[in-house]
Amino acid sequence: MDSSTIIAIGVGIAVLTGLGAGIGIGIATSGYAQAIARQPEASGKITPMFFVGVALAEATAIYGLIVAILLITRMG
Repeated sequence: MDSSTIIAIGVGIAVLTGLGAGIGIGIATSGYAQAIARQPEASGKITPMFFVGVALAEATAIYGLIVAILLITRMG
């Protein structure tokens, strides 16, 4: 196996962080909707925590994208 093959495998693994982030955001949104449906008066306390969680999950996906781009530039 040459180095470009190993780098390509690393890029594929790095891109999978987007899949994990999508699943995580979907689960968080589901829990958020259920919490608001059960206690609408608590939405003021739940909403900030929801957005922090979504931002952290999205940051993970962005880090994976950056790693993938950096690895792709190493392939050439």
